[in-house]
Amino acid sequence: MIIIKMTNHDFDLLPYPDVSLKCFDSLIKIYKSRVTEANGDHSLIKKNFYKELNEGQRALFMFYTFYNHACKSILEFYWWSAYFMAQPKTWSAIKAGIIFFDDKAFLQLIEDVEKELKKHNHPDTIEQFQVTRDDLGHNQQLKSSIETIYSSFKKTSPLSISKINNYVEQNFEEFISIQN
Repeated sequence: MIIIKMTNHDFDLLPYPDVSLKCFDSLIKIYKSRVTEANGDHSLIKKNFYKELNEGQRALFMFYTFYNHACKSILEFYWWSAYFMAQPKTWSAIKAGIIFFDDKAFLQLIEDVEKELKKHNHPDTIEQFQVTRDDLGHNQQLKSSIETIYSSFKKTSPLSISKINNYVEQNFEEFISIQN
C-alpha cells in the first residue's frame, strides 16, 4: 500500500488549497516517476500502481485523473470523457471512485455523458478510438448535449471536491502520514 510520508512543512508547501488535490499531487508524482523509470509496458506500471492504492486513494486518484483533464474546457471535457469511456476498466474505476465518495450528482453527470456518447456511437474500446476534439463541432446535437452536461459539470465539480476534501480530512491517515 502506498502511504505518502511528509512533514507538516512539506505538506503545507504544496501549492493547492484543497487537501484532496494535495494528496493527488503526491500520488501522481509517484506514478509519473514510475512511468518515467519504466522501460517496459506502461499499462503494467499503471495496473500495479493502482493495485497498491487503498480504496480511498483509488477513488481520489481516478476522480482527479478525470477532473484535471476535463475541467480545462468543453472540448477537453468531451475528448477525455470519450477517451476514458473507450477504456472500460478506467471508466468503471472513475465511476467506482464517484460511488465511493457517495456523490450522486457527479455520478449522474458521468452517466449522462456516457449515455450521450453511446447515443452518438462513440467507441467503447481503445482500439476503435479515433475521436478528435474537432468532432464535437461536426455534430450540433451532440455539441448541444455536451454543452448542457459540461455546464452541470462546472456547477457540480466544486461540490464534489468539497465532498472529497471532507472525506480526506476525516480519514487523513488513509492518504498521508505526517512525519516530524
